[in-house]
Amino acid sequence: MTKEMTEKRTQHETVHPERARRGRAYVPNADIIENDDEFLVLADVPGVKAGNVDVAYEQGILEIHAQVEPRRDEARTNYLLREYGVGDYYRSFRLGGQIDVAGIQAELKNGVLTLHLPKATPAKRKQIEVKAM
Repeated sequence: MTKEMTEKRTQHETVHPERARRGRAYVPNADIIENDDEFLVLADVPGVKAGNVDVAYEQGILEIHAQVEPRRDEARTNYLLREYGVGDYYRSFRLGGQIDVAGIQAELKNGVLTLHLPKATPAKRKQIEVKAM
């Protein structure tokens, strides 16, 4: 994949949706790998449950939004040390090339979101036989 085909948006370039929840928002680390027949996206989203992930692909833009629920009741917990942040994840990418939207698959395992974006087969030229009547 060339640099022109994939545009990594940094925090400064990413357009974040309006937030309705209080709390932090994180930009998950991600890798994009191009194989012969698909693009593979791996994104780190620790603490996220599969039901709290929203992945959308439209007009070449892949968006990942995930929510992490608090691990404990905040009002009733007396933290002595608190380093683990809880909040939402948001990341978007502009992917070049054609994607077979119907074939996109997502799986979440051990805090890593894996997206399989199969490449669409380009329209092939078909020679039409003309019959004499």
